[in-house]
Amino acid sequence: MDNNAEITRLKNIVAALRDKENGCPWDKVQTHESLKPYCIEEAAEVISGINILNETGSPDNLKEELGDLLLQIVLHAGIAEEEGLFTFEDVAKTVADKMVRRHPHVFGDREYTGEEIHASWKEIKAREKEGREWEENYLPGAFDEAAHLIEVAKKRKGFD
Repeated sequence: MDNNAEITRLKNIVAALRDKENGCPWDKVQTHESLKPYCIEEAAEVISGINILNETGSPDNLKEELGDLLLQIVLHAGIAEEEGLFTFEDVAKTVADKMVRRHPHVFGDREYTGEEIHASWKEIKAREKEGREWEENYLPGAFDEAAHLIEVAKKRKGFD
């Protein structure tokens, strides 16, 4: 089975879990807001998986936790699609386009020095955010919320 088939399979599983009639009672009522704790918890578990890989050489936990984080992304994209906002494909296209745009030293037709790469990245990012600088005002609150959600997750997992 190719990689696209597995992504399609996962998206179909999430759609079945969220099906209004036959879906899972828990999954079908989730919202972007209700999934915040799980999103931050899964991100922390990816960090744990990286640490396990570094300490033991075993990739199994990292693979599992990356899957759980991917599930969060597919869930959020599915909810957004249900709301008519965007699709998983839109998310993938957005990040793919951004990576190509921000890496002209890889995808462009000229070579860049190390200094030019950094300067180019900053310039491109500034152009992308032009007119949307206000979005950065939300980051301090998001970091505070993430820290709180980490504490809640630690308690839920018995690490308080």
